[in-house]
Amino acid sequence: MTTVDIIDAKGKKSGSAELPADIFDVETNVPLLHQVVTAQLAAARQGTHNTKGRGEVSGSGRKPFKQKGTGRARQGSIRAPEHRGGGIVHGPTTRSYDQRTPKKMVAKALLGALSDRARGERITITTAFDLDAPSTKAAQDVLTSLNATKRVLIVVDRDEDNAILSLRNIWNVQLLAWDQLNAYDVLVSDDLIFTKTAFDAFVANKNKNAEVNA
Repeated sequence: MTTVDIIDAKGKKSGSAELPADIFDVETNVPLLHQVVTAQLAAARQGTHNTKGRGEVSGSGRKPFKQKGTGRARQGSIRAPEHRGGGIVHGPTTRSYDQRTPKKMVAKALLGALSDRARGERITITTAFDLDAPSTKAAQDVLTSLNATKRVLIVVDRDEDNAILSLRNIWNVQLLAWDQLNAYDVLVSDDLIFTKTAFDAFVANKNKNAEVNA
C-alpha cells in the first residue's frame, strides 16, 4: 500500500493518506483501456449525419431520354447517383455509435488508469480547496503551489460548492465529481488531484462495492 502526502493551501504537507493496493496498484491492461476509451468516445458522437439516397431526393421518375438512338449511355432516372442532384451512394445515415461495454470492464479500466498515474507519482491529495468563499484567483494560486501547470484533472465532492465555483473557469482544469471519474479523463490529464473529501468518498465507495461483489 503506497502512502502519499496530503498537501495544504501553502503547498506544505499536512498529513498522509494510503492508496489502497486494490485500487491504485492493479495491472494496467492496455488493450482493455483502448476498448473502453474507444467506446466512451464513440458514445459521445451525435450520429445525426444523414444523406439522401436515390429514393429520397427530389426528381421525376420518368426516363430522361429514350433507350436507343441517342449515342448516349442508357439512363433510367435523373435521380441516379451519376446525375447532378442525384442520390448519394453508401452515404452516412443517422445512427447511434454506442458500444456495449460491461460495467466490470469500465471499472477495471478506471483502476488500471489510476494505478498507472499512481506508479508515475502523478496523484495528489489536497485540503487546499476548502475555501471560505468562491475565488478563482485563490484556486489558481493553489494550483501554482502544487506545481500543476499542465492539463489537470481535479476530483471533488458534489457538496464542495466553493471549490467547484472557484475551479470551473480555469482553462487547464477538468473538474469532475468523484462518482464521475472515468478512464478517459484520467488518461488525458497530466496531473490528477483529489480533494481529501472526494478521495475518502471514492475509496469508501470502491471498498463498499468490493464487499458487495465478494
